[in-house]
Amino acid sequence: MPIARALVRTALTDIGCAADTDTAELLTAELVANAVEHTAGRDPIELVIELLPTLCQVEVRDSSPVPPFDLTDPAADDEPDPWQEHGRGLLLIRTLSSACGHRPTESGKAVWFTLSAPAER
Repeated sequence: MPIARALVRTALTDIGCAADTDTAELLTAELVANAVEHTAGRDPIELVIELLPTLCQVEVRDSSPVPPFDLTDPAADDEPDPWQEHGRGLLLIRTLSSACGHRPTESGKAVWFTLSAPAER
């Protein structure tokens, strides 16, 4: 995850994105950790960072076609048990991002989040 975090920080800094880089790093690490955990063997994982006029989008693509638990409309009982060691990543993504979701790809799926990136004045 350190490489993914560094790539996101560098990309957002280099393109002058006004999004919160600390939050972008944290959420990227969560997406990559999920991809590593749920992808078979040594299949590749792709990281895509896109800057749009008022937001940045970070997307992680992997070979698993299985979608993550719903990112956009969690049920009340989906909150993790405070004593669990896992299960907070998607909660963080839902809570800290402007939007999030997933979509199928030709080789598996893509899971993404956006962060507001107000235009610089």
